[in-house]
Formats: sequence, structure tokens, C-alpha cells
Amino acid sequence: MSTKMFKRILSGFACFTLVFGVSSTMYAGKPVKAATYYKGADLSWLPGMESKGYTFKNAKGTTQDEMTIMKGLGVSAVRLRIWVNPSSNPYNGMCNEAEVITMAKRAKAIGAAVMLDFQYSDSWADPGKQTLPAAWAGDTTISMLGTQVYNYTYQVMTDMKNAGVTPTWVQIGNETNAGMLWPLGNTSNGFSNVAWLINSGYNAVKAVSNSTQCIVHLSNGYDNANFRWFFDGVKAAGGKWDIIGMSLYPTASNYTTYNRQCLTNMKDMKSRYGKNVVISEAGFSSSDPTNAAKFLSQLKTNVISVGGVGIFYWEPECYNWNSYGMGATDSSTLKATAAMSAY
Repeated sequence: MSTKMFKRILSGFACFTLVFGVSSTMYAGKPVKAATYYKGADLSWLPGMESKGYTFKNAKGTTQDEMTIMKGLGVSAVRLRIWVNPSSNPYNGMCNEAEVITMAKRAKAIGAAVMLDFQYSDSWADPGKQTLPAAWAGDTTISMLGTQVYNYTYQVMTDMKNAGVTPTWVQIGNETNAGMLWPLGNTSNGFSNVAWLINSGYNAVKAVSNSTQCIVHLSNGYDNANFRWFFDGVKAAGGKWDIIGMSLYPTASNYTTYNRQCLTNMKDMKSRYGKNVVISEAGFSSSDPTNAAKFLSQLKTNVISVGGVGIFYWEPECYNWNSYGMGATDSSTLKATAAMSAY
């Protein structure tokens, strides 16, 4: 992605109107329910694994394209992260716009919907780090950052639409428990800046595809108090979103408790804000597929019970990759584990 794109000011762009043309009354109405439950998978590491010669086998033990294997397992949606100017490192880089569009086309080819995860960074963004893209380092006001977010999001969405792969959902940030694009967008500075950035992305998405649903995503889906604090703050600051995204990564000793608490949280988010929910990320130890399957089966029941969008397993294709131990592929057989049949 060239730096020229980031400096492009769209004709007629007015930051205050685009970002804060909203009233808190927009949250009125009954909670939305998904018309369809989606079995999702985040497969963002797949091109990197393929570049290193990793292969995969279907249930019959035949080597097959991993996307085709996922289709056979019932995966109906694919989540893809996008970084602004990432390195070419297959472990902690890639995921640039061109690569994401290629992956989105592969997802479309198996009939899967696409969730695009804008992380607004050049590498990992999560509760512990929300690093500015290097190309945006000189943007020292929230207005300037909002313009960058809008223009970048608008350009990527336009390019995806032109490529025939308009996302069904878009995440405005990734696990933004403490905000995004630090330091200006850190929640320690209050929620006005956070809402400004969220709205910048939201409005850019809607300007290209009004039907695309925008997600604001936090980690620790079991933590209702934190979700209330965050979304109350964003709502009070005029923030906009369509769906609340959650991550859930339990262990064998706590998955039943986490599932129960997550169900309570999902119900509360829907009744409190009138917005639907999705498990944007879920994972479990790959060495314990039996309990992984139990966790996901319970979680599926809970998501369906509240009319949620679905569950996206995070990087199920992983085995012996980047020290990640929560995939859902057996490293000895190269087949999907029982986890992939449970949700």
C-alpha cells in the first residue's frame, strides 16, 4: 500500500459531519438477531503457511487445499486480518491489501462470507498494543488520525468491492479493550477519541457498502463488567457500531464457567444496546481436542440461543506454526481435529 493513498483526501470529506453525525437515540429498538448462524474460521496465516510448504489433509487422508477442506467441514465464513504496511515475514507479517483480496477471492470460491478485520497497524493489534502504522506516525491530532482511518478504510473497501469480494462484516479495530491507535486513541484519554476513530472507520465502510455490518471487538468475552464499561463509554461519546465482537480462549479447567459468563454477557449486550453479537475469535489447546469440542459445542448452543451471528475459530489450520498451540489441526495426521466438527 503506497503512502500516497494515505494522503488522499476524498472529495467532499468533512470530518466532523462524517464522524459525529449521530445521536445516542440510534441505539433504540429491539436486539437484532442473525438470520443465519455462521461457522467461521480466521485463516489469515494460511498464505504464510503455504509459502513455507505446509500441506493439509481431508478426513479421508488425502492432501487437499485447506480452503476446500474448510468447506467440507461446513465453514461458511472466513475472517481475514489486514495490516497497513506489514513486513513480508510469513509469521508476523503479510496480510496486506493485495494478499487479503486474494484470500477473500478464495473464500468466495468456496461460498464463504468474509469478515475483514482492520487492525489499523503494521502488525499485531490487541489489548496490550495498538501501534500506529509507520505511515501515520506524523499524524498528531485525532482529526488527522480520523482522516487516515476514513481514507484507508474507504480505499480498501472500494478495492474489495471492485474485486467482487465486498465483506459481509468489517471489524473497526481488533480487541480494542483499551482503544486503538495509541496514544491518542487510548481509553486513558477518555472515550471521545476512541469514538471518533471508530466512527471514522464505520462511516467509510457504510459509504462504500451500506449493507456491510460493522463490528467493535473486545477480548475476554466472559467479562461483562469490562464490556459494559467500554460500550457505555463509546455510546456516551456518540460511537456507532452494528455488532459486538468477542474473543474467548478458555482452558479445560474453566471453559464451562467462561461459556456461562459469556452467555450472560451476550444476553446483556443485546438487551443493553440493541445490537447483535459474534464470537470473532475462539480457540482452545490443540493438544486437547476432546475438551475443545465440548467447549465449542456449548458455545454454539449459547450463540444460537441469543440469535448471534456465529463463531470464528482463530487459525484452525495451524500446526507446528509460530509456536501457536491453539490450532485445530493434528500435526501427525495433518487432519482437522474434533474441534472443527463441534461448532
